[in-house]
Amino acid sequence: MRRPRRPLFLARAPYRRRRLRDAARLLPVLGLFLLLLPLLWTPEARVSLTAGDVVYFFAVWLILIALAAAFAPGLRGGDSGGEDED
Repeated sequence: MRRPRRPLFLARAPYRRRRLRDAARLLPVLGLFLLLLPLLWTPEARVSLTAGDVVYFFAVWLILIALAAAFAPGLRGGDSGGEDED
């Protein structure tokens, strides 16, 4: 007996939930890049931090917290419909 064919396209809600999970998984990578970015724009290797560097680090930190808080409500719901994970 044949297995029933799965639909070619996913429904909107599971698709958006998966993309939101993908974005949440990339958030630490983005944070690491943004926190290491000042090392790329310094002309020489310096050990001391300037006031601008500290403000930049706190701004990036706050932006990452805000993004994580924005992603959290969409990640709270469980998967319904029995979709399998890759």
